[in-house]
Amino acid sequence: MKLTFNSRLSLFLAVCILSLAACNNAGKKSSGTSLMTDSTTATLPPAKGFEQIIDGKQTHYYTLKNKNGMQAAFTDYGAHILGLLVPDKNGKLKDVVIGFDSIDDYKKTLSAYYGATIGRYGNRIAKGHFVMDGRRYDLFINNKPNTLHGGKKGFNDVVWDTKQVTDSTITFSYLAKDMEEGYPGNLQCQVTYELTPENAVKISYEATTDKNTIVNLTNHSYFNLNGIGSGTILNHVVEFKAANYTPIDPTLITTGQIAAVAGTPFDFTKPATIGSRIGDQNEQLKNGSGYDHNFVLDKHDINTPIATITGDKSSIKMQIFTTEPGLQFYSGNFMSGKTTMHGGATDDYRTGFAVETQHYPDSPNKPQFPSTELKPGETYKTVTVYRFSAK
Repeated sequence: MKLTFNSRLSLFLAVCILSLAACNNAGKKSSGTSLMTDSTTATLPPAKGFEQIIDGKQTHYYTLKNKNGMQAAFTDYGAHILGLLVPDKNGKLKDVVIGFDSIDDYKKTLSAYYGATIGRYGNRIAKGHFVMDGRRYDLFINNKPNTLHGGKKGFNDVVWDTKQVTDSTITFSYLAKDMEEGYPGNLQCQVTYELTPENAVKISYEATTDKNTIVNLTNHSYFNLNGIGSGTILNHVVEFKAANYTPIDPTLITTGQIAAVAGTPFDFTKPATIGSRIGDQNEQLKNGSGYDHNFVLDKHDINTPIATITGDKSSIKMQIFTTEPGLQFYSGNFMSGKTTMHGGATDDYRTGFAVETQHYPDSPNKPQFPSTELKPGETYKTVTVYRFSAK
């Protein structure tokens, strides 16, 4: 077939346009959607991005595994969990903890707490101060008008000392010096992570002090039980053994009340999806921009599951056991989609949730709440277990 000049020109332009479109599409990254198919086995973040010198200390990358193939990655920077591989209903590994590929990525996220150990005081302290033994202690206000998760430089932003005990156990330790971030007492603390034969992550905390102080340690992992980058968490099914919760004011500080969940969007005493009532016209949901509330646990011994959460796509079920009296449930309300996660997707709005076992927020200023004071000669001890299974 003979082509005229105009025909050849038209064909050439069409090929160029198609080629340009293909290049543009190839360069685009998914926004909150999985870059991996359901049949793909996940991997842990690479070690390279976690080798830096911070505050004069070298950071390191560690991996743990159990006999069932479950794997996890950690760094001594902030005693972070970087990733957690769990088998789904098809036996394929899913990374259920949101993580990033470098320390720099963690530092530039809107929330600096992904997977971190939180201290000296997890959650908020109203207006950045508390009174103990007749003395007022002033803290750095990093979540106006309050102090959040330890202050300007919390435990999530320091380099811990490390001892890897076995292939499945690792211990991080840190000495928070007297008046560091405004808190009294030299606090010697440690956190031990263990991958158990029951496909659980067991987290054990201990701390001692040489002065009266307050302490409230927790882990701030963001979970997506369908796998990192798989999209919204709103269809996850949640059940909490909690008939009450602590309402908050517009600054996200607990009012001091303990309120019943019955008849409210906070009633997860029977299984319900995260998204089923999150859009309700409710003052508390408005104050938290969604769920960002402490649930008062009915029972909190280490043998009784106080929460069960199931991924709708993977059928991965997470049961939570704890010795703590409270569970802070956060529905990813401030995830911004500005940082690329491990695997290539971005940390989009409500693509992860947090379930932080802890004492109640602002307990130092709420004497009716369980005390968070620690005195010399005492040892702070608390244990939380996240156990995973799949149908």
